[in-house]
Amino acid sequence: MRRGAGALMAVGALLGLALQTTPATADSGDTVPGSAISEAAQDRAAGQWTAERMREATPVEDLLDIGSRAVERAGKAVPQGEKSKVLPSEATDAVTKALPEPGGPWSGGGDVVKTSGRVFFKMGDRDASCSGNAVTSDNGSTVMTAGHCVKYQGGWHTDWVFVPGYHDGEAPHGKWPASKTLTTAQWEASEDMNFDIGAAVVGPLDGKKLTDVVGGQGLSFNADYNTTMYAFGFPAADPYDGEKLIYCSGTSFQDFLLTKDHGLSCNMTGGSSGGPWFTEFDEASGKGLQASVNSFGYTFLPDTMFGPYFGEDAKKLYETAQAG
Repeated sequence: MRRGAGALMAVGALLGLALQTTPATADSGDTVPGSAISEAAQDRAAGQWTAERMREATPVEDLLDIGSRAVERAGKAVPQGEKSKVLPSEATDAVTKALPEPGGPWSGGGDVVKTSGRVFFKMGDRDASCSGNAVTSDNGSTVMTAGHCVKYQGGWHTDWVFVPGYHDGEAPHGKWPASKTLTTAQWEASEDMNFDIGAAVVGPLDGKKLTDVVGGQGLSFNADYNTTMYAFGFPAADPYDGEKLIYCSGTSFQDFLLTKDHGLSCNMTGGSSGGPWFTEFDEASGKGLQASVNSFGYTFLPDTMFGPYFGEDAKKLYETAQAG
């Protein structure tokens, strides 16, 4: 979204534009769109992301031509089902402090420092960045992010790598190229903002799987609205520089304007797209249940972040990715 000089994917329009006809959106189905990546392309991606290129990558939000069309892309409400959870690796009992934080560096340590990271990729001929998070999975290799961090306007991003624990140009846990990127059917069909969710399956590194190295956060599907949530990401647009893990926390609310997304008071900017939102987050251990991702913000509603509801389609996306 882009707010002023740059933030996450912007819904830069007045409410009147919401009265325009929404385009057709894909119903829930059996197919989860994905793009397989060759071993040669993975090898190329792994080698090209030097510290300098990572520092200079442009927040993807600054490369998106969303504008007022974004308000036309809030189609059907997210299908909901029964609540379900996937526990984080080495789960602990959560002790949530819930102190409101509109945006600041995370100094609490714990697993979130390792599981969250920056995502780098080529969008056309431009180097771009997002955020992502490693989650518990059957394949030990699944990353959750935003839909626009894997695919935009019909094109899958290339040279896609996940750098968990990124800080100050460093990749302390390695650079993990994607062997496949995926998104929801609704984002594939019409870039419906309610379904701006993406995932990646990353290949092994030095004979090890991703979550063997950094661990994996849990997930929560069909969870409650209006609850305590923590959002993390690597914002790279002013006043941030993408070099540190930033977080926001507080009581979420449901978007009452155009989508049915979660909302949270948060001043993160461009580059934080795809970063995880957690419920039942334990500040001491840095573990939680991922229930959304940083997605967009309204230009007329500053310092507020929105993230898609993890319903049945997000669950299907995750299940497809973890089986890959």
